Amino acid sequence: MHLRTKPWASEWLAKHDDIVISQERATSQIGQWQKLFDQNNPIHIEIGSGKGQFILGMALAHPEINYIGMEIQETAVAIAARKSFDQVGKLPNLRYIYGNGNGVETYFEKAEVSKLYLNFSDPWPKKRHESRRLTYKSFLQSYEAILPDYGEIEFKTDNRHLFEYSMVSFMDYGMRWSPEDYTLDLHDDEEKLIGNIETEYEQKFMAKGQPIYKIKAHF
Repeated sequence: MHLRTKPWASEWLAKHDDIVISQERATSQIGQWQKLFDQNNPIHIEIGSGKGQFILGMALAHPEINYIGMEIQETAVAIAARKSFDQVGKLPNLRYIYGNGNGVETYFEKAEVSKLYLNFSDPWPKKRHESRRLTYKSFLQSYEAILPDYGEIEFKTDNRHLFEYSMVSFMDYGMRWSPEDYTLDLHDDEEKLIGNIETEYEQKFMAKGQPIYKIKAHF
């Protein structure tokens, strides 16, 4: 997802640095993220939060969990944070990081994050770009460094090739899942849809009749 630059984005982010944490500040926040929230609750993060529909929906549905949406594009993170702020104000359990998801272990210490979400990540289909896929082994190593033992990654995509690649990558890394923890057509499974929060991309692909693939894998 590449968005046109919004002239208001930089100024808005500067005025709301209590909601959106810069990458530079995020690296100095390691081990102290709970201080940014009103309650000391488990922290879940979404890497590549886009316009923020998923992470906002999760924060509203689960006030007992603290959420962080991480996004590398300034325009996207500004849209997400402003939409959230305009709708419900400053939520006590939602923050954003304007930063790169590569190297999350520089932001969080071991077990500081309880769960991680990857939603409709860029598939980077060319073989020479394999190392940029968010389920590549180097990324998995970073995720393992911030999650607790047996920590979980929840992954959704519309891309069958990326889904199959990710399952192999998870397995090669030693990650595991049960038969109940994955589906090849999320919206054709009423049980797995319980509690599902849709992303913007999810709604777009559903409208086209494309299946949504989902897996919950743990280290």
